[in-house]
Amino acid sequence: MTALQILRDRLAQILPELQQTYGITRLGTFGSYQRGEQTPTSDLDLLVEFDPERRFGLLTFCQIENELSDRLSVKVDLVM
Repeated sequence: MTALQILRDRLAQILPELQQTYGITRLGTFGSYQRGEQTPTSDLDLLVEFDPERRFGLLTFCQIENELSDRLSVKVDLVM
């Protein structure tokens, strides 16, 4: 199992909670992990889509990014 597959499995486990808490509708990977070119210092690049009915500010966005980093044990770079 590749590092990306492991991270995707972890994301799949926590996605229902993220959907309920933050209104996340989809998460996708891109960047070095997606290409299989990650190094020990690479971050995980995630593209996120939110329910358009949910509103939040920059602090909440940063909170989501930090929560994902903590729960996945890898630095996450979140992009909308």
